[in-house]
Amino acid sequence: MRFDVITLFPELFGPFTEAGVARRAFESGQIVLRLWNPRDWAEGNYRRVDDRPFGGGPGMVMMAEPLARCLQAIRMDRADGPGETAPVVLFSPIGERLNHAAVERWAAGEGAILVCGRYEGIDQRFIDAHVDAQVSLGDFVLSGGEIAALALLDAVARLQPGVLHDEGSHQADSFNPAVDGLLDCPHYTRPEEWAGRRVPAALLSGHHAQIERWRREQRLLLTARQRPELIAAARAAGLISQLDDAVLARAAADGPP
Repeated sequence: MRFDVITLFPELFGPFTEAGVARRAFESGQIVLRLWNPRDWAEGNYRRVDDRPFGGGPGMVMMAEPLARCLQAIRMDRADGPGETAPVVLFSPIGERLNHAAVERWAAGEGAILVCGRYEGIDQRFIDAHVDAQVSLGDFVLSGGEIAALALLDAVARLQPGVLHDEGSHQADSFNPAVDGLLDCPHYTRPEEWAGRRVPAALLSGHHAQIERWRREQRLLLTARQRPELIAAARAAGLISQLDDAVLARAAADGPP
């Protein structure tokens, strides 16, 4: 799959593709990443890409024309290849919240053209004419779309075959609807005791059924405490058993931990 990123700061993406687990997806060619700076399509000696907003107000707004020319160059570069009609995605506070299900859809597709805004935003006319989808990381504002683009690329990269050492590793991730959509359980490693805190006995038992039962109970309790709406969603989908309900009922009767 191929992702093209329109950004004023392409240098932010280099370290990401060269370090960590995600780099395997780029080194193997499973994900092709192309970076495009709209300044290269701006006019004048200063290659200006922003101007003051009509109606006044603070800050600057990214101009539509350099972005449109940059997008046209990407379309020409993609012509007659996979993902020729790739969607244009803008990272924006008004966008749809990115979640695991959306990441899985992107991971199974042919890529996209990612637009990273800056300043006060992008001229609405470019958005109306060219943007197919808007995506948000949450109810907060970043200085630009680059961090959001990196988050999406990382989430997509780790779902590619062979990127994680254990192919089943992501199956136990928090929010995975293929399992139950609950939060992941706590994890422990050596030593068995650290700073006066011991690893739970169940994990040291060597009894696989007991270990799995402990992990399930911890996932249920943690989710009920931190994200109860995920319990409700799992129950509505028929993914909460009577045994699970008994665990949750005992925890409710005992009160907060």
